[in-house]
Amino acid sequence: MRKTADIVIIGGGIIGLSIAYHLALKRPGKVILLEKGQLGEGSTGRSAGGIRTQFSTEINIRFSLESLKTFERFEEEFGIDPEFKRIGYLFLATTDSEKEIFKKNVSLQRRFGIPVELLTPNEIKARWPFLRTDDIVAGTFCSWDGYAGPSEVLSGFAGGAKRRGVEICEGAEGAEVIGISVVQRKVRGVKTKKGEILAPVVVNAGGPFASSIGEMAGIQIPVKPLRRQLFVTAPFHLSDRTVPLTIDFHRGWYFRQEVDGLLLSGPQDQEPSFNLSVDYEAMAEASENGTYRVPALEKACIARGWAGLYEISPDNHAILGKVPEMEGLILANGLSGHGFQHSPAIGKVIAELITEGESRTIDIAPLSIERFKKGQLIVEPMTAFRG
Repeated sequence: MRKTADIVIIGGGIIGLSIAYHLALKRPGKVILLEKGQLGEGSTGRSAGGIRTQFSTEINIRFSLESLKTFERFEEEFGIDPEFKRIGYLFLATTDSEKEIFKKNVSLQRRFGIPVELLTPNEIKARWPFLRTDDIVAGTFCSWDGYAGPSEVLSGFAGGAKRRGVEICEGAEGAEVIGISVVQRKVRGVKTKKGEILAPVVVNAGGPFASSIGEMAGIQIPVKPLRRQLFVTAPFHLSDRTVPLTIDFHRGWYFRQEVDGLLLSGPQDQEPSFNLSVDYEAMAEASENGTYRVPALEKACIARGWAGLYEISPDNHAILGKVPEMEGLILANGLSGHGFQHSPAIGKVIAELITEGESRTIDIAPLSIERFKKGQLIVEPMTAFRG
């Protein structure tokens, strides 16, 4: 079997589907998306769905603000309720050095018009009395932040892309890419188990598999998969007030409401793997962190848990754009835990890059893979939290 296309996208997670949808809006010719499993079965389907503006670098703030525009009008544009709940993000600092980071973050965020509050321990205690605050030195809160449903957003992008002519292949052997065809440092297409698809542009949107996809074209992409685990309690009433997504920054732990229970974050692995098992040690750590920061959780019971994979870059920022030494290969990798919430903007900028030669909405030049060779990594003071 041999097919032809103008653009092939490898990966049917939220990033690949957002790129497919935004490309379809620009009518660039035939677009084929290939997913070896089911759409969204990788990192997207195991995401906590967090959406925030409280980032500590300008580039991530720009991605958040641009993506918010889509989440706010999602139902109007796609006909699907994304279940976007603006419960706010509350960051808690327990050391003076963390407090200084928070102050700098607030200054940066307010430059972009984000209504973030810098809170004292007494203010935090008054607004959320279920929290232990005797060791808190400061906090930040933004009411714009919250979470949405990954499956709903994924369905919106997938449906929108299909309606506009994108060919989406999933599950069957023919959808698994086993090679990328390259001639004289130019992409010529991809190889699947059922044949070849000729295309001058190939997009790597492989999530935690980004590195292995890059190797098919002879390109080293510095992305590693790291397991992180999440747990949900049985039905548990914590407060009559809205419970924000609350982050204990020092512990790298967070929780939020999940239907009638609570979602608790577990630990993140330090060594890369594709392990998706859930273990007792992680559940115990999630419980310990939970009861420390929210004493009432001593009466809660964990009902279930799951593991997912982060795709981590060396500086915890996305790797976006062209590969200088490989014409036709486009990267949308290394989202480092921010892929779901930044997916609308990433789809838009990658579509612009492919169809117009450059990204006009956001300058993605700082996110080029070249930054690692040049030693121009982006400093991220808040790597302890990736949601």
